[in-house]
Amino acid sequence: MIRIGVDANGGDNGVNTTVPAAMKAVKDFKDIEIVLFGDEDKIKPLLTNNERITIVDTKVTMDMGEHDPVRAVRKMKDSSLDMVMYACKNKEVDCVVTNGPTQCVVVAAHLIIRRLDGMDRVALCPLVSNFDGNPRLILDVGANVELRPEHLGQFAIFATVAAKKVLKIENPTVGMLNIGSEPGKGREIDKESYDYLSNLEGINFKGNIEPNQIIDCPTDIVVCDGYSGNIAIKTLEGTAKTMGKMLKQEIKASFGGKIGYLFMKKNLERFKKRMDSSEVGGAMIFGVGAPVVKAHGNADSYTFYCAIRQVRKMVESKIIETVIEALPKTPKEEI
Repeated sequence: MIRIGVDANGGDNGVNTTVPAAMKAVKDFKDIEIVLFGDEDKIKPLLTNNERITIVDTKVTMDMGEHDPVRAVRKMKDSSLDMVMYACKNKEVDCVVTNGPTQCVVVAAHLIIRRLDGMDRVALCPLVSNFDGNPRLILDVGANVELRPEHLGQFAIFATVAAKKVLKIENPTVGMLNIGSEPGKGREIDKESYDYLSNLEGINFKGNIEPNQIIDCPTDIVVCDGYSGNIAIKTLEGTAKTMGKMLKQEIKASFGGKIGYLFMKKNLERFKKRMDSSEVGGAMIFGVGAPVVKAHGNADSYTFYCAIRQVRKMVESKIIETVIEALPKTPKEEI
C-alpha cells in the first residue's frame, strides 16, 4: 500500500477541498491509504466514505498569508502542514500532498523531510501545459532567487528522472531559460551555466529557451533560477486569464458574437482544457527525500485529486530512489 499524507486544513477552502478529493482517490486507486491531517470535527461530517482513510486531528492551520515561513515552520509544529511533513520524515506516510502557502511548503519540506545527498537546493517544479498537449517541467519557479550552475545541473538531473518516470518520456531534453537562444546570451552566470549544462553527464541539454517559447517549448524540461522562473510562469498564467476575459468580452459585445459562440462552444471548451494544467496535478518539490506535491491554494476538489494521483505515481515509480542513484555523491552544502 502507498500511504499518502494530506494536509487537510491547507489552502483557501481547507477540508471542503481536500476531503472530497481524498474520497475520490481511494475509490479510484485500490493501492493507496490516505491520512488526513486536519480538524477532525470538520472532516468527519464530510467523510461519507472512510475506507482506507484515517484522521490525525489538529485544529492549527498554516496561514496562507504567512510572511515569515521559516519562523512559522519552526514554531507551528502542531499545524497540519508541519505534522504531515514530520509523518513523512518518520516514514509514517510515503509522500505528502498540500495546497498550503507555497513558501511554507518549500521551507517545511526542506527543514523537516530534508534534502537529498547531492542536492544543494530545493526547487519548485510545476507541470506547464504546452501547445502539443504534453506538459513541460519548469524549475525553479520560486524557491531560490539565485542559483549557481551546479544547482541547475542538479535540478536538470532530478527533472530528467521525473520526466522519465512520471511523464514516460524516454530521453527527456533540457533547456535553460535565457533572453536569447545563442550560447553567449545573458549574464555571466547564464553563460557559465550554459557551459556547465553542456558538459553534464546524465542529461540531454539542448541549449537556451527564450520566454516566448515556454508555451510551445522545444524541450521537455526548462531550468532557471527561481526569480526568473516565477516571473515567467506568473506572466504566462496572467496572460492566459486575461485573454480568457477579453474573449468573453468580445463574445458578449455583439449579437453575432453570441451566435458564433454557440457554434464554437465545444472548440472553446477544448481550448480551455488545453490551457489548464489542473489535470496533471500540482507543483512538485524537487530535492527532498520524499515525493511532495503542492497544489494551488485555490484548487478545487478535482484539482487536488489530480495532485494525489500525481504523488501516487511518483511513489509507485520510485522516483526518489532513482534520483539518488543518478545524483553525484557530494556532501550537502551549508546554507
